[in-house]
Amino acid sequence: MSDGPIRVLWLVKGLGPGGAEQLLLLSAQVADRTRFTHRLIFVRPDKTHLVADFEAAGLVPELLPAHRVRDMRAALAQADVVHAHSPVLASEARLLSLTLPRAQRPVLISTEHNEWTSHRRPTRALNALTSPLDAHRWAVSEQVRDTTWATHRRRYEVLIHGIDPQALVVPDGTRERLRRELAVADDEVLVLTVANLRANKDYPNLMRAAQLALPRAPRLRFVAVGQGPLADEMAARHAELGLGDRFWLAGYRRDIPELMAAADVFALASAHEGLPVAVMEAFAAGLPVVATRVGGIPGQVRDGVDGLLVPRRDAQALAAAFVTIAGDDAGRSAMGAAARESAGRYDIRVTMARQETMYRRLAGRSRAQGTGGD
Repeated sequence: MSDGPIRVLWLVKGLGPGGAEQLLLLSAQVADRTRFTHRLIFVRPDKTHLVADFEAAGLVPELLPAHRVRDMRAALAQADVVHAHSPVLASEARLLSLTLPRAQRPVLISTEHNEWTSHRRPTRALNALTSPLDAHRWAVSEQVRDTTWATHRRRYEVLIHGIDPQALVVPDGTRERLRRELAVADDEVLVLTVANLRANKDYPNLMRAAQLALPRAPRLRFVAVGQGPLADEMAARHAELGLGDRFWLAGYRRDIPELMAAADVFALASAHEGLPVAVMEAFAAGLPVVATRVGGIPGQVRDGVDGLLVPRRDAQALAAAFVTIAGDDAGRSAMGAAARESAGRYDIRVTMARQETMYRRLAGRSRAQGTGGD
């Protein structure tokens, strides 16, 4: 162990525009660089969307080669604290740490970002079997913690993550400009979704709900921002449902704050979730949220107060929620105001301070004991 700043190694599968990656970027932007040095390793060469953003935050990500065991082992030996944000990488780090001399083993910490039911069975099993090697474990919501194996559940601490509200501030006139660019009329109700095109986000449910809602609420318009492996399949589904320009699959975009300023409602139709960063951002933008009752969403969205919640995979219920919120201008405005007040619960600086307190405590204990494990 070094005697200087605590050396923290963050492990994440890729640097695409997903929730865990966004949270890690926000953490990098507010990290204490006087007490900690940070290293970030990722392993997916096809997921590099946020590399430039991390570099701008002063942290240059490192992509490990395909045959990375030796490199990963060396990286572990050079760290005081290893914080894994992927169950697969967490399991790998735990096992590799056992091959190091005891005095070189880092403190191991992991964060569970998604419901265990969203992982493959081998991933769940390996994560569960190796997780006792962690010195500490976080879950991003109570619902995520409650999906872990019952024998492991009590060892998870729920740590609600946050955002930087200032990053969502946009110039005056942004709403009007974006709505003109999107050809959205003043009296139309624009529903925005920000979610990768992956199975757990259940875009078929969202698009079917839009198809059901549009004849009953013709003021509705939908914009969905996201990229992913189901892009071609969702484009075909869009055409099959005949959604046309009432539902725009916008692909990957970086102007999320501006789009939120232009929108009237935020929506997520997910089948599985952890703690969606996009919901926190929607609250900060003053948008009511229409979402499925999955993962950490019920802990964020108060049904009938700052949004509407519906069962997962229920297109009829989701469509009814869209119709309701589109037809009630006063109620939608009140929900938006409540959402903005709710945003005060989410501050990445508070989250990061708690993480860094744990880093210091565990690294200090390991230094005193002369070992990286507990």
